[in-house]
Parts: sequence; structure tokens; C-alpha cells
Amino acid sequence: MAGDEDPEATPSSLEYKPLPSSSRDLNGAVLISHPSSLGRRRFIISIFLISFASILIYIFWPSDPRIKIERVKVSHVHVHRRPVPSIDMTILVTLKVSNADVYSFDFTELDVAIGYRGKTLGHVSSDGGHVRAMGSSYLEAETQLDGVTVFADVINLIHDLAKGYIEFDTVTETNGELGVVFFRFPLKAKVACGILVNTVNQTISRQSCRPV
Repeated sequence: MAGDEDPEATPSSLEYKPLPSSSRDLNGAVLISHPSSLGRRRFIISIFLISFASILIYIFWPSDPRIKIERVKVSHVHVHRRPVPSIDMTILVTLKVSNADVYSFDFTELDVAIGYRGKTLGHVSSDGGHVRAMGSSYLEAETQLDGVTVFADVINLIHDLAKGYIEFDTVTETNGELGVVFFRFPLKAKVACGILVNTVNQTISRQSCRPV
């Protein structure tokens, strides 16, 4: 019949398919995701670990002990004019040894070479001692100089004594061991200083030091 509709000519209803739950689309193409938040997290963690390791190395890495001359006392001065000008004197040196490490420091030897105008007067030595972790220790060493005539500047030294000011050159050297748990590591320090000593009140008016 003319009024009958052809079932084959009737358009079929549209079919809707749900989106796939996998990372592939309908055509099989891979959907690439960019885990930017994960990358930033890993970067922050890496920076934190590097910074933390650097701090630990800075704290636990051993450093040389710091040595400072706190006082130089010149006493028992006697000037000989004959047969040649010479001086007898006693020099007492007070040293401060500081340990900035988290380990204790035991020094077995400490020597101070005392000079004047580039010439060595003598040496002041001290026995060993102990400096606790992140602490300091004071020690004294004394030497007796008899008949100092070994350099041509003895007249200048006599004049400086009369004025009340003497400028000494010192080289301080210490040897010891750094204690880390049950282990011992050798450690040494050497410092050269120029000091201006007031022989009236036995104080140091000026001091400049540098490691050598």
C-alpha cells in the first residue's frame, strides 16, 4: 500500500556508547598525561634531601682548632750592658684553644715560637690537653730567655722595653687527635700572629693572626 511505510527506509535510532574507562580512545590512540604535580613533588623532595645532606656535612665535617693568644706577660727583665748588650727575660703566654666541632679534641703538643723583628727569641711549649666538643680550653706556657744577644736588634728591644710596648711575632702550632666515637683522627693547626704587648699592664694592645 502507498500509505504503508517501508521499514527499511525508517532511520534507526542513534546509539550512544559510554566513554571508555581506559586511557585509550575509540580509535585506539593513547592519551598521554603529564604528571606535573608528581614531578614538582619529586623536585622538592630532592632539594630537601640535598639541603639536609649539606647541613649534616657542614656540622660533622671536622675543622681545625682555633688558637688565640690571650695574654703575654714579660717579667724578670734584666739588661746586661757588658761585655755585649743582652737581655734576660721570662715570657708567660696564655693561650685559648677553641674547638667548634661536635667532637672532642685532644692535643698532644703545643709550641709557640716567639720572635722580634723577624728573629726568633725562643720557644714556649706546653703539655697536652683536652678540649670538649664545641668548647674551649685555656693553658699557659712559660719560657726563660737568658742572654738574648743572637740578633742585631737587641738595642731596639731594650728601647721598646723602656717605652712599655713590644711587638712580637708568634707562630703557634698544635698537634692532636679528633675523637669520633671510638675512632681517632689526627688534626693539626698552625697560626702566625703579630701582637703588640703593653709591658706596663701586661696586656695585648693589638693582635692580627692568619693561618699558615
